[in-house]
Amino acid sequence: MVIEDTIFEGVFVIHSFYVEDERGVFVKVFNDDEFSDNRIDFVIKESYYSISNKDVIRGMHFQMPPYEHAKLVYVVEGAIVDVLLDLRKESKTFMKYISFELSGNNHKAIFIPKGIAHGFKSLVNNTITVYSVSSGYSPDSDAGIRYDSFGYNWDVSNPILSNRDKQFLSFSDFSKITPF
Repeated sequence: MVIEDTIFEGVFVIHSFYVEDERGVFVKVFNDDEFSDNRIDFVIKESYYSISNKDVIRGMHFQMPPYEHAKLVYVVEGAIVDVLLDLRKESKTFMKYISFELSGNNHKAIFIPKGIAHGFKSLVNNTITVYSVSSGYSPDSDAGIRYDSFGYNWDVSNPILSNRDKQFLSFSDFSKITPF
């Protein structure tokens, strides 16, 4: 496992340990000792996954304080473009975004700290994305920002979105009230 810094403080790309042989593939995406050795304080409270078709956009999601959470995100099957938007007012990268390709073939994971909105676009049908988070789901703290309101080019003309994701505030409206 190799853990790589990014331009966003606290965001790390995890190059997971994997072995491939005649049986298939074995991948390790989390090791508490290796995370601790790389200054990543992460305790998993919930884990879930989604299965998405091509051109599905999920995001930009986060939880508001006091139930905000860090996330570890990776893809088991298929591929996504994973997008992060920094909502932390005191951050050097406040209001900036970055993206990464995660796939079942590249064995990468992204560690996302509290205060970062997260979303992704599925690049192929039946993409399985796994999320492990540091706090439980809190419906009253559940929040998001419209995927198309902060300047990222999703490179899709007809995205598939949930009704919930279509209703989120624009980034300019949210940035006036961000609690992070």
